[in-house]
Amino acid sequence: MMAIVVDLDVQLAKRGLSVGEFAEAVGITPANIAVLKNGRAKAVRFTTLDAICRTLDCQPGDVLRWVPDDAER
Repeated sequence: MMAIVVDLDVQLAKRGLSVGEFAEAVGITPANIAVLKNGRAKAVRFTTLDAICRTLDCQPGDVLRWVPDDAER
């Protein structure tokens, strides 16, 4: 299981952005935002990560974090 968590909900809430507004600003579909948020994404392009960070005025570590798998604990 992938142990990278995407914390977009917190960042969107802090800025009062809806998923639709955020998706439009980043240039990806709301469905792909949902894929990121629910942990189903297999990869994130650097161009997408750049657009996310520009839109949210944040660093990659503000939206991505690593959590150890159960087997590693």
